Amino acid sequence: QVQLVESGGGWVQAGGSLRLSCAASGRSFSSYTMGWFRQAPGKEGKFVVAISWSGGSTFYADSVKGRFTISRDTAKNTVSLQMNSLKPEDTAVYYCAADRSPNPVRYDYWGQGTQVTVSS
Repeated sequence: QVQLVESGGGWVQAGGSLRLSCAASGRSFSSYTMGWFRQAPGKEGKFVVAISWSGGSTFYADSVKGRFTISRDTAKNTVSLQMNSLKPEDTAVYYCAADRSPNPVRYDYWGQGTQVTVSS
């Protein structure tokens, strides 16, 4: 079992930055693929970024490439998402997710989400 808790959301003006963190508890965290997803009001959830268990591979949605950076600290059991050059369309609830598969189709574990609001 893995439990995930996100933090770091908030309000920021367009062009600003925020850093989200996801704290994981449970065994074998270092073997899990970690991802971030987001859901805007009235819309379906969308994939944002994922990082491999080793941290050596990352995959970004086109909409955030060059602006967002994912990283993980296995020693601290955390995954971070640095978000720069934020746009109003980045406004959403952001969810951290974990899965044992190296290429998850459906993530097994989810956090409760953290709100990110970007004003124009």
